[in-house]
Amino acid sequence: MDISSYIDFTLLKPTTTEREIIDLCNAAHKNNYYSVCVSSSFVPLAKQLLLDSDAKVCTAIGFPLGSMSTQSKIYEAEKAIEDGADEIEMVLNLGYMKSRNYVSVLKDISDVKRAIGKTPLKVIVEISELNKNEIIKACEICLDAKADIIKTSTGFSKSGATLTAVKIIKKTLRDRAKIEASGGIDDLDIALKYIDAGADRIDTSSIIKSGYSSRQIRNTKVYKDYIETVLNSNNNQSISTNKQV
Repeated sequence: MDISSYIDFTLLKPTTTEREIIDLCNAAHKNNYYSVCVSSSFVPLAKQLLLDSDAKVCTAIGFPLGSMSTQSKIYEAEKAIEDGADEIEMVLNLGYMKSRNYVSVLKDISDVKRAIGKTPLKVIVEISELNKNEIIKACEICLDAKADIIKTSTGFSKSGATLTAVKIIKKTLRDRAKIEASGGIDDLDIALKYIDAGADRIDTSSIIKSGYSSRQIRNTKVYKDYIETVLNSNNNQSISTNKQV
């Protein structure tokens, strides 16, 4: 099963070196991953390395706390786009969220989205810090703010993605925005479980290759995409044969 188009290959640790960014981009290119996610300082390097690749460059702003001022997030986002970023991800202001200052949460996200225009915006809601009702409320705010993707985790908090949280987010969004599962996803079987649960993208720092899965796959998006590809291929072959006859 080919899940390469679901993978955001990520390296955001503070000690990341240029050599590691080069290796990250080479691996993303080789494995046909959807994107790489790097710190904003590495966006120009990543963009240069991926010029001959379809892989996009994503960067995280206001990372990993999300408590920076909105203006600082806007400046970082605009500079990253100028440097070549194709996607922006920002961290939800958890202090505002926990204070139930929902207007400020909305304004923070909305202002960043307005500043970056058509560039896709991910919002990391950090599910390990929120209860079920807070996750639902955070997702509703993200929808109101026109966010494109809701991401589960930064990888810098208590824990990463959970299947339960992804299902809650999926039920709340109802396909009005995409879902990215992040944290603790390091092999094909785990990745497919999250896709089953509703994830549209998988964030990982591990190389995940498409191939044999130890579990039976029936209702995943990957399986549906695979069947559609096979049917289209068979139809094209049939048309070609009829024309020859």
